[in-house]
Amino acid sequence: MSTSGASEIHVHRRDRVRKRLADGVLLVSAGRPPVRSRDTHYPFRPGSDFYYLTGLAEPEGILVLGGFPGGEALFVRPRDPEVETWDGRRIGPEGARARTGIERTAALEAFEEVLDDLLDGRDAVYVELERDDELLPEVLESLGRLRRGERNGRRAPSRIVDARTVMGEERLRKDAAALAALRRAVDVTVAAHHRALAAVRPGGREYEVQAELEAAFRRAGASGPAYGSIVAAGPNATILHYVENTGPLEAGALLLIDAGAEYDGMAADLTRTYPISGTFEGPARELYEVVLRANEAGIAATRPGVTIDDIHAEVVRVLAEGLVDLGLCSGGVDEVIETGAYRRYYMHRTSHWLGADVHDVGAYVTEDGAPRPLEPEFVLTVEPGLYVAEGDASVPEAFRGIGIRIEDDVRVTADGCEVLTAAAPKRPDDVEAWIRDARGA
Repeated sequence: MSTSGASEIHVHRRDRVRKRLADGVLLVSAGRPPVRSRDTHYPFRPGSDFYYLTGLAEPEGILVLGGFPGGEALFVRPRDPEVETWDGRRIGPEGARARTGIERTAALEAFEEVLDDLLDGRDAVYVELERDDELLPEVLESLGRLRRGERNGRRAPSRIVDARTVMGEERLRKDAAALAALRRAVDVTVAAHHRALAAVRPGGREYEVQAELEAAFRRAGASGPAYGSIVAAGPNATILHYVENTGPLEAGALLLIDAGAEYDGMAADLTRTYPISGTFEGPARELYEVVLRANEAGIAATRPGVTIDDIHAEVVRVLAEGLVDLGLCSGGVDEVIETGAYRRYYMHRTSHWLGADVHDVGAYVTEDGAPRPLEPEFVLTVEPGLYVAEGDASVPEAFRGIGIRIEDDVRVTADGCEVLTAAAPKRPDDVEAWIRDARGA
């Protein structure tokens, strides 16, 4: 992520969020660099809401929206030449004002001094309940002080509300800037997958492919991977969240790559499964074609008014049909679905929201608990898979240890959908040609 000049889009985003708050106050923290070991830290990534609303990648910043004159305030670390010599430049209050257009900026130390006044008399305070283990205690202490001051005219907010209830609704519908950044993240990701295929050869190692992927992300200007890259060869692909990436690339096996770039605060999420020797053969091809049909069916079902549950049902039916045809499940297709027998090979859901986080915020159900209908400018994944455990002695040996997933990023349009990741081939013949091109063959 990179800081930029004051952006009109961030002003519009903050305006939209303030309208959602009514008489409430939203507190958004940038967070701190997490400790890696002793006195070293992991690279800093600002909280998604903070970056979405400010465009700043400044550690420890706090944004306040709503409920007071001016409607917004920003607290950041003060400039300190001595500290900056060791730990890097700080933006400071004046720099933050220039870059964000927020008039009320101050040093971070002032936040605690004014917090009571910011919350006094407001109806609710919105704060991220899961992630923010530093800001929430300060809020609770402030509410205690305000309650103790009620005889002197103070009034504490009556509700603490998870910030995701407003930020999820804001971020779920992609504005033009978010969609542009997401498209760029996808373009970088597709190109990186192609570049990494040059390292996919029998005798190589998973980490060699990972290195090519993530170097390609950075060369293209992305901040890096949007999540831990999965580079899983052979039976490792049957582990859904495999991240060791140390195994060998063996002839005749498949390589599942689930890796996406993060660009300007937006995450791509692409999975393709490649034949290490360059061609799909035998049972691996048969399973692959089942997953491909399911992927295409899920995408065909994606349009306004449909729910993620509907998409999942379409995918499950195609997978169940394939499993019955291949003899991996017995009985009729309806029976396989009703009994859940397919879950032995397909144990995850088909879709999740995608945006500033790879598993992005936004409610999946309506207020009455029903599955939420899709709307234009929602972005989600469609990612069916089949995973046959290496030690499953109940299936023919040729199928054991095969894991396949095909994942696309899909934007809902007014009358259907757009596959953002369409440039990454997935039909077997096209995948094989893409591999030959990457290898220069």
